[in-house]
Amino acid sequence: MTTDKIWTKDFIKLSAMNFLLILVYFLLNATITTYAVNKFHATTGESGMIAGVFIIGALIGRLITGRLVLSKTILTYGLLLFLVTVLLYFLNYGIYFLMLTRFLNGLSVGIATTVVGTVVAIVIPKSRRGEGISYFAVSTALATGIGPFIGLMLTQNGHYNLIFVFSLVLGCIILGTSFILNVPQVPTESVAGKKPLFFCLIDYKTIPIAIVLFIMTFSFSSILSYINLYAIELNLVSTASFFFMVYTASVLISRPFTGKLVDKKGENIMMYPAIILFGLGMMLLSFTETSVTLLLSGVLVGLGFGNISSISQVVAISQASPQRVGLATATFMIFYDLGNGIGPTLLGAMIPFTGYSGMYQILAVTIFLSLILYYLLHGKKVRGERGSEQLDDGKSYTY
Repeated sequence: MTTDKIWTKDFIKLSAMNFLLILVYFLLNATITTYAVNKFHATTGESGMIAGVFIIGALIGRLITGRLVLSKTILTYGLLLFLVTVLLYFLNYGIYFLMLTRFLNGLSVGIATTVVGTVVAIVIPKSRRGEGISYFAVSTALATGIGPFIGLMLTQNGHYNLIFVFSLVLGCIILGTSFILNVPQVPTESVAGKKPLFFCLIDYKTIPIAIVLFIMTFSFSSILSYINLYAIELNLVSTASFFFMVYTASVLISRPFTGKLVDKKGENIMMYPAIILFGLGMMLLSFTETSVTLLLSGVLVGLGFGNISSISQVVAISQASPQRVGLATATFMIFYDLGNGIGPTLLGAMIPFTGYSGMYQILAVTIFLSLILYYLLHGKKVRGERGSEQLDDGKSYTY
């Protein structure tokens, strides 16, 4: 890793694998509750459990993987488990078997994405880590928008097996790609028996930025879960379908520039504006009455949240020691998943009292207040540039 080149063969393969894994994740999440209702006559509560148990599996997968030596073997086993769990979707043994399938599927995705996210941090040169992570995070942003779109297209006629076949094909492609990938063996920290279990499973240095990320993803989950229902209320359904296209375009355009700024000037130069833009986007969304304002809010949210997530990942990886980079990646993803998993449930309980507009206003205020939280937890520690990059510490990593 002596070159400053980002777009290596391994970086491209890792980005492609991440894109396909996240695509399948969102594709299935967007359709599985409808499938459960139509196929097994599931109740609303049961459908919620089917959706939520995936997150539980992913969290456990990340906790386990963060403590392992992240090798090609671990990645291969995770992807093999992913393929097996996709095959289980074809079996019809009732709603509880489907819940078990979702749990195991989440476990496999948690393992695979944690390994991929950790390895990509190793292969990106330290001098361009912000830029590299920004490029890599684009694969997640694209999958977030494309996955649900494909899922809804494939289920228009109720042919849910098409979803599972498509997911199986993508799983085979991901597994095949892993065989031609050079995976560095990342060293892990030797944890003494006297250290608490929490220390062994979570990277404590990542927690401050992860708390900020949790609030951001919690807020963003309101858009993922309720933008369509809000659009129905506003009679802007046709426009709402373009919201995520505008969001994705904003992310694609901005991330290469923001990543370079983070590398040169440190994370504060982008995090403060990104939080403000995210808050403005949510506030504008709460007052939306026309198609123009709805799409403009998508632009602001893309420039805001779209960059917060990638910059937070750079911070988490950069401040971790080489032995704990796997834990740092896992911790980052755990808080990301928690925000997305808890948000829809709590916010759904809030909507009857506030309405959609009121909910988005409350979240906008929460985001603005997070500026203070970010400063106290992390921002005040930054002095122009990030601290020393610890992954490139002169140690050799074996392939």
